[in-house]
Amino acid sequence: MKETFNIAVDFDGTIVEDAYPEIGKAQLFAFDTLKKLQEEGHRLILWTYRHGRALDAAVAFCKENGITFYAVNKSFPEEEFDTKYSRKINADIFIDDRNIGGLVGWGEIYQTLIGGQAPVAPKKKKGWFGL
Repeated sequence: MKETFNIAVDFDGTIVEDAYPEIGKAQLFAFDTLKKLQEEGHRLILWTYRHGRALDAAVAFCKENGITFYAVNKSFPEEEFDTKYSRKINADIFIDDRNIGGLVGWGEIYQTLIGGQAPVAPKKKKGWFGL
């Protein structure tokens, strides 16, 4: 049986380009990688600074792109915020653009966590007739 992880994922600058409070363009391979992680049984937690309408928009954007999170800004769906306890999320892995060295890129994340070949970027056409 394969080991599964709780994976906390940031939104702005990680899943999408940073355009807060707007929603930036999706990062290359972000949704492909997140979908594959979910298919393999990992629990994805959206862990973001966003709240209110901005958070709702981020969650909806992810859902439109095939990702429904196990929990949002909490360790598990039923968790209630209590000021007596730390807000550190209970996750095994964190994916965030604020890592030392920044975000390594979703292709490398895919290879590290899933193994095998990362998705291939679609080739861009050069002008008329692909020239």
